[in-house]
Amino acid sequence: MEKYQFEVCANSVESCLAAQAGGAHRVELCAGIPEGGTTPSHGDIATAREALSSTRLHVIIRPRGGDFLYSPLEQSIMLKDIENARQLGADGVVFGCLTAEGDIDLPLMEQLMEASEGMSVTFHRAFDVCRNPMKALENIIALGCNRILTSGQQPTAEKGIPFLKELQKKAGERIILLAGCGVTEKNIARIARETGIHEFHFSAREEVSSAMQYRNEAVSMGGTVHISEYSRPVTTTQRVARTIEALTSL
Repeated sequence: MEKYQFEVCANSVESCLAAQAGGAHRVELCAGIPEGGTTPSHGDIATAREALSSTRLHVIIRPRGGDFLYSPLEQSIMLKDIENARQLGADGVVFGCLTAEGDIDLPLMEQLMEASEGMSVTFHRAFDVCRNPMKALENIIALGCNRILTSGQQPTAEKGIPFLKELQKKAGERIILLAGCGVTEKNIARIARETGIHEFHFSAREEVSSAMQYRNEAVSMGGTVHISEYSRPVTTTQRVARTIEALTSL
């Protein structure tokens, strides 16, 4: 196996293809990126699965933005979304659930893990807002998750380097830590060197202008949250390749 593994947070099938062309080992397909990622559509998953040949497809299972305390109705949705991802051929799923007190929701996680049997499971950045991360680490290992996506409970993985190093030492070979949030070609080598982590999650996006010639910029589709309708962030092959090369060329 290669020393490092690279996962791209892909906000579209287009981004998935750019990630593959740039050399990513895996993509995490998400909708709702401004909310931190939500479950993508059936069409997105199906088309990504058809399009990807050498890059593994993981799908986020998150029915909404916000916190990670899920109602019974939301839990039912998550179980159905896991089954949908399985039927569409996803290699893995990505989820994380907390109790109201900020601990790992073990009963719900056990249900989701059972539903995910045979697929790779990543516990996502719900880990970064849990109350007791060292206890959570042991819980997640005991559940059988394959990896934890984390920024070290900081706004970015670069700022989380000291705690990521501590987590990696505690985790050892028992689970994979996937360093993510704000990982770029400028800091990936430092994060790897100072933490000992070998898997990295990044978006490698650039703004692409819309082809629309007529534009009514007085009207926003986002309501109170203004997002430009005439440009969009898309993963580019060049940025993926540059980010990987920034570490592998050392």
